[in-house]
Amino acid sequence: MMPANNMDKILWTCWITTVLILVTNQDNKSLTHAFSPSIFNQARIQTSSLSLFMVKKGFDTSSSIQPVKDKDREQSIRSLQDWAKSVGITYKGVQVASGEPIIGGGLGLLAVNSIESNKVMLQVPNYLTFTVSTSKLDANPRVERLFQNPKVYVDAPWWAKLSVDLNVCDQIDSRKSSSASGGSSRGEHEEDDIDTVDMRPWLNSLPRSFDTPIRWTKEQREALQYPPILSMIAAQEKKTRDTFNSLKGAIDPSSSLMNLSYEDFLWGCDCARSRAFSGAYGGTAFDPKPYALTLLLVAVYLGLGLGTVEQASNGAALVFCGTILKDFVLPKLFKSKKYVICPLIDMANHKGMKEDANVAFEYFADSYSLSTKSDVTMDKNCEIFISYGPRSNDALLQQYGFVECDNAHDVYIMPPLREWNIAALEESCGRTFQPGRLEKLERAGLLGGEPLGKEGDEDSLEEGIANRGRGVVITRAGGIDPAILTALRVLVSTNEEWDAVGQAVGNMVTEFSGGKENERIARNVAKKAMELELMSKPTTLEEDEQSWKIRDSLGLSAQDVLALQFRIEKKKLLREAIFALSLV
Repeated sequence: MMPANNMDKILWTCWITTVLILVTNQDNKSLTHAFSPSIFNQARIQTSSLSLFMVKKGFDTSSSIQPVKDKDREQSIRSLQDWAKSVGITYKGVQVASGEPIIGGGLGLLAVNSIESNKVMLQVPNYLTFTVSTSKLDANPRVERLFQNPKVYVDAPWWAKLSVDLNVCDQIDSRKSSSASGGSSRGEHEEDDIDTVDMRPWLNSLPRSFDTPIRWTKEQREALQYPPILSMIAAQEKKTRDTFNSLKGAIDPSSSLMNLSYEDFLWGCDCARSRAFSGAYGGTAFDPKPYALTLLLVAVYLGLGLGTVEQASNGAALVFCGTILKDFVLPKLFKSKKYVICPLIDMANHKGMKEDANVAFEYFADSYSLSTKSDVTMDKNCEIFISYGPRSNDALLQQYGFVECDNAHDVYIMPPLREWNIAALEESCGRTFQPGRLEKLERAGLLGGEPLGKEGDEDSLEEGIANRGRGVVITRAGGIDPAILTALRVLVSTNEEWDAVGQAVGNMVTEFSGGKENERIARNVAKKAMELELMSKPTTLEEDEQSWKIRDSLGLSAQDVLALQFRIEKKKLLREAIFALSLV
């Protein structure tokens, strides 16, 4: 018999091999098709736990989608729902609907029965989804083989990879593998001896044209009357064009993907940006095979008397820890994200506050679900809303093609304080700003607001560009940036007020820290700056609101209506901020 210490080495090799099987996921397909869970609730990882945000499609009020005939839409809905049942999508008490009461008369999800709180309404197998991630470990060999230089595809932004995946499925082969290990699109020369699902009915339900601002003319964009979003659109346009050129140059010349046009790519990008949701990059869904292998090895090890129960337990614990490390720890450590387009769930429309439902990943079922929130009960014939996250109207319009009225997450970016009309502000407050104050504020970094977005975060790329100049940020929830009020207290202070706080900027952070008169004047200066901003617009809020009332008779295009609605919301936000400053 082999010595026990050698047997221990062999056994530990088996344990390590088992862990490697877990990590590499057998067939070198995508490393992950699951979100990294942080809280379990009936074996379901809730959207709120994962900070998922929906990116969503369209068909909302002032939707960017071109209208289709009612009969065509009804036929499309019937075909989609018949297909959903045939491919294993389960739903209870909900259906895809169009027209009233769906918002804007477009497409959405409707409760056909009363639905209790915390109930699963839709469940979609993972293999039906389109999934990419920011991790370099993620792989999609069926698409990568269409490229002469696959690294260009692997390194592309998530929305570009999803665009390519959608176009491969739409133009080359609409079938996807129905294996539990993933649902990658099939490429050319793919084997025909594997189980597949035809995605054509779902593809036919997608909008074929968009009116997102990246497609607008210069005049249509300028009608938004908001320079920051123009910077955002220009950045998106350049990034999209450059990415397409890089991908196009890397495609295998013999592949049918060479027929991909910029319009095709842009269509895929619009679908990706408006229909995908994202969350932390995680490991695979629950797979019992490694655990079965572990139990077998433990049984053999103990049955042959090769070691103690403690030794076997240590090996099993190693496998368990490997799973925890792969699925829960590493994704958070590397802060990677994954992006998923989930058929049928992608039909849910957006509500910025008090949404009805959450999207979740079913870890043990390897599927995605849509369920009512724990504090929500749905009534019959009511539309089911989800939230795409705390999105400003800038992001909603640019990425999804609609504007949300009274959006609680909306922002307004004014020019940096250093660019304000100092002479006009001095005249309005009756004080002359003392020499050297602006320079002191500049050194303190208070002549501009905080930049938007997180560095390196693709999701906030355009929003970061919108405030690259560190302009003054005004939010609907909080009003003007408190740091700017601090700067204004310093700027308008008299020598006496300045000496009273020890000539220290930090001593004027709190309200009334410079005295009641100083506070009043600082707020009046802020109000005057916002009033001047409103006066700089080609049209007033009142004129825009009157145009909105008679928009149907004005013969406005879809782009004109969106631009009108957008600038009304921005001007309303400024008016609200002005009013809030008047309350003190």
